[in-house]
Amino acid sequence: MAAFIAKQMVGNQLSAVKDAAGGGDGGDDGDDKEKAEEEERERQEAIKEAEDRRKEKHRKMEEEREKMRQDIRDKYNIKKKEEIVEAAPQEEPNPLMRKKKTPEELAAEAEQEELDDFTSKFLLPLSNAVEPSPARGIYILQFQPTNCSAPIAPAPIL
Repeated sequence: MAAFIAKQMVGNQLSAVKDAAGGGDGGDDGDDKEKAEEEERERQEAIKEAEDRRKEKHRKMEEEREKMRQDIRDKYNIKKKEEIVEAAPQEEPNPLMRKKKTPEELAAEAEQEELDDFTSKFLLPLSNAVEPSPARGIYILQFQPTNCSAPIAPAPIL
C-alpha cells in the first residue's frame, strides 16, 4: 500500500516535470479523444451484444420450459388455462397511473368537502329560504324556526 502511494506521488511529480520541459505528449489530445470515443462505442456495442445474447438465452429457455409443460399437459390430459389479459389491469389500478381529474371534477370535489355537518344542517336550509326580489341585489329571507318556544321578532332594517 505504501509503495502504491509513493509511486503515485513520484509519478505525478515526474509527469509535471515532463510537461514543463516540453517532453510531455501535449499534441496527442485530438488522438486521445478519438480513441476514447472509439473505445466508448466499442464498449456500448459489447454491452448491447451481451444483452441480446442474454435475451436470446432466456427466450430459448422459456421455449424449452413451455415444451416441457405441453408434454406434461398432453401426458395427463390437462387443458391449458386461457389467460385473460384485460381482466388483470382492472383488478388493482396503480394509483400513480390513474386518470387525471378535470377542473370541473376538482371544483365539485372541493365543494363537496366544504359541505360538512355544519353547512349541510344549517347553511343549506338558509340558502333554500332565500328568494330574490324583483329589485336587483335585494334578497328576502323567509325562515321558520322549528325548535323555538318564543316567537322571534324581525330585526329592523336601517
